[in-house]
Amino acid sequence: MKKYLAYAFGTFGHDAFYNTLSIYFMMFLTSQLFTNSSDEKMVGIVTALVVIIRVGEIMFDPMIGGVVDNTNTKWGKFRPWILVGSVVASVGLIFLFSDYFGLAWSNPIIYLVALALTFLVIDVFYSFSDIALWSMLPAVSIDTKVRTKFGTASRLGSTLGAQIVIVIITPAIMLFSHVFSKVPFGQQTRAGWMGYVAIVALLCVGGAVITCLNIKEQHNLIRSNVKHTTLSDIFKAIVHNSQLLWIAASYFLFAFSYVVTNSLLMYYFRYRLGNAGAYTWVGVITCILGVVSVSLFPALESLIHRKAIYIGGIAFMLIGYLIFLFAGQNLALVLVAVSFYFFPYPLIFLATLMTITDSVEYGQLVNGVRNESVTLSVRPLIDKLAGAASNGIVGLVAVAVGMTGNAKPSDISSAGVFQFNTFMFYIPIVLLVIAALIFLSKVTLTEARHEEIVKELKHKLEQDKHSIQIDSSNDTSDNYKDTSAQATTK
Repeated sequence: MKKYLAYAFGTFGHDAFYNTLSIYFMMFLTSQLFTNSSDEKMVGIVTALVVIIRVGEIMFDPMIGGVVDNTNTKWGKFRPWILVGSVVASVGLIFLFSDYFGLAWSNPIIYLVALALTFLVIDVFYSFSDIALWSMLPAVSIDTKVRTKFGTASRLGSTLGAQIVIVIITPAIMLFSHVFSKVPFGQQTRAGWMGYVAIVALLCVGGAVITCLNIKEQHNLIRSNVKHTTLSDIFKAIVHNSQLLWIAASYFLFAFSYVVTNSLLMYYFRYRLGNAGAYTWVGVITCILGVVSVSLFPALESLIHRKAIYIGGIAFMLIGYLIFLFAGQNLALVLVAVSFYFFPYPLIFLATLMTITDSVEYGQLVNGVRNESVTLSVRPLIDKLAGAASNGIVGLVAVAVGMTGNAKPSDISSAGVFQFNTFMFYIPIVLLVIAALIFLSKVTLTEARHEEIVKELKHKLEQDKHSIQIDSSNDTSDNYKDTSAQATTK
């Protein structure tokens, strides 16, 4: 239980960080930093920079996984990267949610350069931490049931971390704005945002420390089947793992749909409902549902298995989208839609995570070498790619439909509402259906198949080990004969 909780604390701070960066940076940019119509150009430039940096860095994620796989310290190969990555990324996050000491207005060019460098540093070091944290999962146990317990604990922590952000962000910003900027409670300032971001940074670093002090890797015959990972090995580990590729294709469509809708949800409450304060209820509801959803996963996995969880979860989300379309500006219906839309998300994430984790052994059987971090780097890569695409879309949509600064719901035209709905609802619905069809028809790595693969691997590695011992014994015998012959000759 101590280990499960330690893992959960690590993912709690980790996902609080991720949601703050992926969902709320653009909100900070458009509602606090660049709020005038004359600032639209700066919003566009920053949006383009973020997308370019994130997409460019994402391409290096498998290589980062290779670096983690090649790491060998007395703390193991995961924990050093979890700690260092979290600390550096958290410091960068505090700078990102600022005006860089006034440079945003006094010298926009230097501001853009500083922001680009900060974002790049955050992305690289967060990637090291993210990949190391999640790729530790196949290293804690070979047994699927034990992995499920660790995976459930980690997802419980990450769900609470991601959703607690939604609960506290508005009241926290208002509180810090009141304390630091002396404005009436209810208003938001940049200082208020800074106070909130500092809390997230502390949660991220604190969670990493707890995880590193309590979780260690397991050493066994299957995990010993490793070698130094070269650049060609990295791509071989991914390209030759067909199950990993199909899972990745399906999960990208799912993740992209979810992140786009989630990123636009705060805009929905502020500029469609005209009730930004009610957004806190989303956090409360999703926190409760997240705990229930994650807690159900082990039982559901043993009862109906992962494929049914994945497909059924997407069907549940589609019901939520349909309720959204009919909800309009009815807050009660919107919250019901949020419930249907969010409840299956942790289940789908866990089904994906556990299947990718099991694909480590599948890839080991196919490629002959074990690559834990390279394989597990695919899931964070997809999440960040979806986040990068979402950042670009959200920034463009916000500016295009007029959801910036102090705009009111009445200021949004009917064409703007349709355009907003297209990106928040219609496109995600289509992509989710395609994702479900891919997973249903192409992903064959079930729990039963994984057990067979583990048995095959153990048998193969034991045979190889036995053959090496026989060869070694024969070499020793030959050397003895040669020595005896030489002695006789002398």
